[in-house]
Amino acid sequence: MTERSLGPEIEPGDRLFGRRGRRIGRVDAVFADYLLVRSGVILPVDLYVPRNAVSRSDGRLRVELDRKGAYEAWHRPLKRAPHDQR
Repeated sequence: MTERSLGPEIEPGDRLFGRRGRRIGRVDAVFADYLLVRSGVILPVDLYVPRNAVSRSDGRLRVELDRKGAYEAWHRPLKRAPHDQR
């Protein structure tokens, strides 16, 4: 069963998985409308994942994109978090 009310159960350190069950990254911070997800180990990349794109299934946080799709959709250059749209 999938639940869409992802309030306090998302915490920093939770893992985010993609469409094929492969890990995309780890939640670094939780904000009102998005999650900051750190992807990669050697060269970390920050992804700004909208909360409405995330669901919980089988106890895992999931999105409907694979790793590449997540990077293309949610990667922002430095100093361009979603709330800094100018």
